[in-house]
Amino acid sequence: MTYAATDVATSSSLTDIPIDISVMIVRGMRRSLRDPEAFITALMLPVILMLLFVYVFGGAFAAEGGGRYAQYVVPGLIVLCAGQGAGTTAVAIATDMSSGIVDRFRSMPIASSSVLAGHIVASLARNLLATALVIGAGLAVGWRPSAGPAQWIAAAGLIVAFIFAMSWLATAVGLLAGSPEAANSATFAIWFLPYLSTAFVPAGTMTRVLRPIAANQPFTPIIEALRGLWMGHTSTGASTGHEALLAVIYCVAIAGLSAVAASYLFRHRAAA
Repeated sequence: MTYAATDVATSSSLTDIPIDISVMIVRGMRRSLRDPEAFITALMLPVILMLLFVYVFGGAFAAEGGGRYAQYVVPGLIVLCAGQGAGTTAVAIATDMSSGIVDRFRSMPIASSSVLAGHIVASLARNLLATALVIGAGLAVGWRPSAGPAQWIAAAGLIVAFIFAMSWLATAVGLLAGSPEAANSATFAIWFLPYLSTAFVPAGTMTRVLRPIAANQPFTPIIEALRGLWMGHTSTGASTGHEALLAVIYCVAIAGLSAVAASYLFRHRAAA
């Protein structure tokens, strides 16, 4: 069965859209809870990575043990956490598109835009919870940020903007993929890219080939901006303001382009 590529049933008024979105948000959160293995993995893997990098690899990076390395690595792990969480969103979108549930939604008097909005907000909630766990684990293993309230608020805003951008990117990937398996494979690059940034080691310690990649990719200014806000300095030598400006530009660009692409793909795939 096919439907026109318009924004759902005409009986859905503008006043109903917030209700439609809230229903889809609840659906997205319940869906996460109904897959406890994936949900727990998404929450616990960043914490496990924190313990791995601090206690297993930390001694190789800091002469006095893992505690000092925790001062460096926590911002990178927070960004890695958001990138990994994007994979869950992409798979959820791809599952919806391949299972036929979207055709059922389009036959109902609801705004089709609420389907994507529900996934985005559910992704924000999941990733913010995972981020809170990473921050808590970081404090437990010796991370001691020197930031004041204003810096914490700025860092929180940047984290929300980054997760929002990554959620839209994952949504576009999920719509572009032909199956949940393909979506999972496609998001591997998103999950892997932070390893080629300054998340775990400064760019200056890398080989000549990898150094420009680490210094000129979207994840690095986001990590460095968080590092500067929390610790008062960056590993690149650039000012926190400069890195924060680049981070905001990247987040806005990724979110804007991905939202346009996702909206286009959703209309055309749902109408096919």
